[in-house]
Amino acid sequence: MTRKLIPMAIAYDFDGTLASGNIQENSFIPAIGMNKATFWKKNKARAEKHEADEVLSYMTYMLERAAAEDVPVRKGDFAKHGKTVRLFRGVSEWFDHIDAYAKERHVKLQHFIISSGIKEMIEATKIGKKFTKVFASSFAYDANGAAKWPALAINYTTKTQYLFRINKGSLNVSVANGMLDLKWGRMRFPDSRFTLVTSDRPLDMPSLGMKDSYIALPIGPRSIFLATPAPLKQQRLSPAQQTDIVRSFNEGTVRRARQYVWSIDDSARDFVRKYVCTLPDRQLLSRSGLELAKKQARGEE
Repeated sequence: MTRKLIPMAIAYDFDGTLASGNIQENSFIPAIGMNKATFWKKNKARAEKHEADEVLSYMTYMLERAAAEDVPVRKGDFAKHGKTVRLFRGVSEWFDHIDAYAKERHVKLQHFIISSGIKEMIEATKIGKKFTKVFASSFAYDANGAAKWPALAINYTTKTQYLFRINKGSLNVSVANGMLDLKWGRMRFPDSRFTLVTSDRPLDMPSLGMKDSYIALPIGPRSIFLATPAPLKQQRLSPAQQTDIVRSFNEGTVRRARQYVWSIDDSARDFVRKYVCTLPDRQLLSRSGLELAKKQARGEE
């Protein structure tokens, strides 16, 4: 009998953890005619002047300085800078060693990067292919392949959401893409004993990007909007089956409510009183995780 593997993930920062300094300092900042101290000092002043996020600011500053010095900024150009990064001693061998150790102990190990550095550079390093996913700051590119603006900026406080994504297996950072990948349809319940209710929190939407993700929303007394990974198969349900589905769906809608529930009549009053507001708000962070994020944002960690 095959033994079930225990899932495990290790999330790494890159700058100062796997290699010295910030990845932009290795060859990109010298290429734009600056030293690292001056670059970061001027970027901090820019960010403070415009009350901007420092990560967004440095990414924009990279592009401005590159344009001024006629330095190309295509994906391949960033990758060339990434290939020159010197890793800390032992890092190159670490992944094969720990993977072998995990395999011996029936652990399915995955490696992730969560970094404010440049994704295109990190992925091009000698260890870039060791990671299941690199969550890092990245650029949007024009039709000619040149970087035009920051597409994703990861700072100290937003890093925590990627731990949540790893835990849930939701690795697609674009919610819009997750929605568009689903197949949309409508489900009707003409013979249910009950009618559907709605509330101030009617949307049922587990983490998008997972294999079993879906979106469900009541759009009428006897209709639900559904978006699912596979196309809906229209099948005839008995009145009893329809009633069971509607009751279960109503329970979720009422439990998620924060204050208000609406129905076409008062027949669900007792049902609503029993279940309203009994589902706590979803928490992405534990209390200790939230306190740590606050400290990091204040520069205390």
